[in-house]
Amino acid sequence: MRGLSFGISLIALMAGSVAPAAGEGDKGARWWAHVEALANDAMEGRGTGTPGYDRAADYVIGQFKAMGLKPAGTQGYRQPVAFVEQRILSDKSSAALVGPQGEVPLAVPGDLIFGGGGGPVPESVDAPMVFAGYGLHLPEAGHDDFAGLDLKGKIVVVLSGGPATLSGALKSHARSERSQWLAEQGALGLITLVTPRQVEIPWVRRIALSGAPALYYSDVSLRDTQTPFLSAQLDPAKSDMLFAGSGQDFAAIVAAADASAPVPSFPLALRLKAQVSATRADLSSPNLIAVLPGSDPKLRQQYVVLSAHLDGYGVGTPIKGDAIYNGALDNASGVASLLEIGRALKAGKVKPKRSILFAIVTAEEKGLLGSRYFARRPTVPQKSIIADLNFDMALPIFPLTSVTPIGYDQSSLGAEAQAVSAAMNLPITPDPFPDRNVFIRSDQYAFIREGIPALFFKYGFKAGTPEATVEKAWRANIYHSPFDDLNQPVMPAESAKLNDYVTAVTLRVANGAARPTWNADSFFRRFAK
Repeated sequence: MRGLSFGISLIALMAGSVAPAAGEGDKGARWWAHVEALANDAMEGRGTGTPGYDRAADYVIGQFKAMGLKPAGTQGYRQPVAFVEQRILSDKSSAALVGPQGEVPLAVPGDLIFGGGGGPVPESVDAPMVFAGYGLHLPEAGHDDFAGLDLKGKIVVVLSGGPATLSGALKSHARSERSQWLAEQGALGLITLVTPRQVEIPWVRRIALSGAPALYYSDVSLRDTQTPFLSAQLDPAKSDMLFAGSGQDFAAIVAAADASAPVPSFPLALRLKAQVSATRADLSSPNLIAVLPGSDPKLRQQYVVLSAHLDGYGVGTPIKGDAIYNGALDNASGVASLLEIGRALKAGKVKPKRSILFAIVTAEEKGLLGSRYFARRPTVPQKSIIADLNFDMALPIFPLTSVTPIGYDQSSLGAEAQAVSAAMNLPITPDPFPDRNVFIRSDQYAFIREGIPALFFKYGFKAGTPEATVEKAWRANIYHSPFDDLNQPVMPAESAKLNDYVTAVTLRVANGAARPTWNADSFFRRFAK
C-alpha cells in the first residue's frame, strides 16, 4: 500500500488519467516510452557505477545518435568520473551521548544515521557538542548562527529551517557550504536535526536508505573537506535528547524554527562518542555529453546546457518485498524530457543560434557529483557556457497550470522564462516551500557555484492547495522508494506541455542578443568569472 492519502488525492486531481501506450505517436507517448525504457526493472535502479546505470547510458547514447546529436564527452559521448564508494557498516558502528549521568547509547541506524559522502569518515569521535541554531553562516546578509561559538574540536548541531528575512536560495546555499566551512574552522562533524513538521521523508524510510553506499571524488582536490569529517542525522522524535542539561527548552526552539523566527546558539552539555566502520572501493561512472551545434557562425561558440541526472538509488533495502528503486519520476522522467526537447530542437523550424549541450549526469543522488565535476571540468571552455536549464523530478501527477523555474529571481533567465510563461499561459509561481532546500538539491546548483546562471523547472503550485497535498504525499510515500516505478499514475500529456515550455525557453536563451546575466541584487553574482 503506497499511502491511502496519496492515492485518493491523486485520483481526485487526475480524474482517471493514465499513461498512454507507447507508439501512439504523440509527444506524451514518446516521453513515456523513454521513461519505460529507463525505469524498468532490467535497469536495476540505475545506481551510479553499476551495470544497470551503464545499460541506461547505452540507451541514452543510442537516442543521441538517432537524433544526430554529436558526441561532446572526453571519450565519445562519455565523460568518466572517478569516485570512491564508501559504505557505512551500521552493524559495526556505534554512538552514545555522554554526560553527568553516564553514557546513553544511540542505535545506529535506528536513532542516528551516519553519512558517508564528502570524504572519508573518521573512525572514531569523542567530542563536545554545540548547538548552532539554523547553522547558517551568512555574515554578508547580516546573519551568522556560528558567531561567538567555539567550533574547534566540536560536533556542531543544527536545526532545519531559517529566518523569514532570508531568501530560500540564500539559506539553501549556506546549508550547502557549511560542512566545508565548519571543517575549515576545525569542527569535527555536523549533526542535522529536522523539526517534526518539516519532515519530508519518514524516518523509517531514512533508515532504509541509510544502507546505500555513498560516493566522494577520488581526486582529493575536488572534495569539499580535505580531512575526515563526521556527518549524521538524528531521529526527529529523539532530537530533544541532545539538549538534556543545556537549560534550554527544545520544544520552544522547535516552535520558533517552524515559525521561521530567531533561534539561539549555545553550547550543549553532552558529548558525542562514536565509532564509525566503513568499507571503501574505487569505481567510475560517466556523464553523457552531446551537442547540437548552433546555427550562427559566431554564437555557436557559446553553449546553453540542458541537464538532467540519469542515476538513481539502484537496488537497496526491500520495502514490501521490492528492492529495486526504479526512479521513474526521479529522474528517468527528466532524462526523457531532455531527449524529447532534443528531438524538438533538432526538428524545429527555428534553429538555436548558440550550441545546445546535453549533459546527462551521474551521481546526483550522491551529492550532485557528476554535475559538479562537469561544471568544474567541462568538455568545452567553461567561459563559453552561458546558462544551465535543468530537469529533475518535475512530477506530472497533477495538471500543469503554472511553472516554478527555481532561480528565476536571480538572473535575466527569469525574464526569458516570464516571456514564455506569458505566451503559453503558464504563469510563474514562487517556490511554495523555500526552506525545503530545492535551490541546492539538483544539478543546476553545480553550475551556479561556477558563476553560470541557471534554472530548475518544477510544476507550479501554492502551499495549502490540493496540488500541495498530492505533492507532499508523493514525497512521503513514493520518493526515493521502490514505489517510484512504472506502475504509478502519471499524466504524460502534462509532461509534454512542460517539455514544450522548456524548449521555448531554451530557444529564447540560445537566440538572445546577449548572454544571460545575474541580477544586480543576486548574492550569486559573486561567483561570476
